[in-house]
Amino acid sequence: MTPVSYRTGPLLLAAVVFALDRITKIAIERSVSVWDSYPIIPNVLNIVYTRNTGAAFGLLRDAPESVRLAVLVGGSMLILLMIAWMLWRDQTAVRWALALILGGAAGNLYDRILIGSVTDFIQVFLGSYEWPSFNVADSAICIGAVLIALDLLKGRKYVPQAN
Repeated sequence: MTPVSYRTGPLLLAAVVFALDRITKIAIERSVSVWDSYPIIPNVLNIVYTRNTGAAFGLLRDAPESVRLAVLVGGSMLILLMIAWMLWRDQTAVRWALALILGGAAGNLYDRILIGSVTDFIQVFLGSYEWPSFNVADSAICIGAVLIALDLLKGRKYVPQAN
């Protein structure tokens, strides 16, 4: 595989995640009223339209807007640049996990910059526990993080270098 195609595959995955995130958010925004809830699997999975002005799971929701903007947009942009750089340089399977994180982070950053909040619409229940609402971007970020954690747990075999 040439270096260009080796790099473009993960970037294409990031673009697909971004596009799926945008398409699903637009569909929810156009067809569901804020806080309306539609059970998909009763007591397990609902579609619910919420707006998250904070970070993941509502963190920083009550912080002053200038602080929230600086942390969420500035921090997100810095992380996006770092991930893109790592994705460009990395030659391991981790690049696919980084691509998921990059696409998801770009999707949520797009919302934060243009709208000031993120559209969440997937609501999951585990028994009596209600997971905070999330979206396609959040899912991609979490899956990418789990793949990286699994890769780290797998470890690498030490190959001594000849001097």
